[in-house]
Amino acid sequence: MFTGIVDSMGVVREVSGSKDRRFVIESDYDPDNIALGASIAHAGACLTVVEVSSTTTGASFVVEVSPETLDRTTLGDWVVGSRINLERSLKMGDELGGHLVTGHVDGLGEVVLREDQGDWLKLGIRAPSEFSKFIAEKGSIAVEGVSLTVNGVNNDVFDLMIIPHTAKVTTLGGLQIGARVNLEVDLMARYAARLMQAES
Repeated sequence: MFTGIVDSMGVVREVSGSKDRRFVIESDYDPDNIALGASIAHAGACLTVVEVSSTTTGASFVVEVSPETLDRTTLGDWVVGSRINLERSLKMGDELGGHLVTGHVDGLGEVVLREDQGDWLKLGIRAPSEFSKFIAEKGSIAVEGVSLTVNGVNNDVFDLMIIPHTAKVTTLGGLQIGARVNLEVDLMARYAARLMQAES
């Protein structure tokens, strides 16, 4: 489990494979704190560390991605130099600063609006129509692994206001119109919708 609070920005250093991929990610993590088999959220997708080594600035680690994940997330778009939001998994007793995030991407959204308002950033994202019922004004959603509050909803498009800090320390500040983003709907909203369906 994760919280949607990004704790490092990773950079793709190597890409290999075609149908499935092997990525070498460089980060400022302490390599002594990354165990083989550790789960780390990459742009909202939970991946398993299969190799780890030290660098002059932190850690370099390897993750392997299946064709299914490449097809259903933005990970298939990664190239050398791509920046990635990273978050290590929760430990018992950790502060829950965002909302509960599983690291399982529900679908892809598309940025349809970008408005720079001084240091603040307003984004409009079109979600797949089947997920609209899970997205509510003032509810939570994870976008590229970042826990955010929905400002408003208009049919399949939801609005976000990104504070300057989040725009700076995540990839959200660089999003442009037409960009695809990983979405994970709020777990509570999913269970509430399922409960309502079961009772009807």
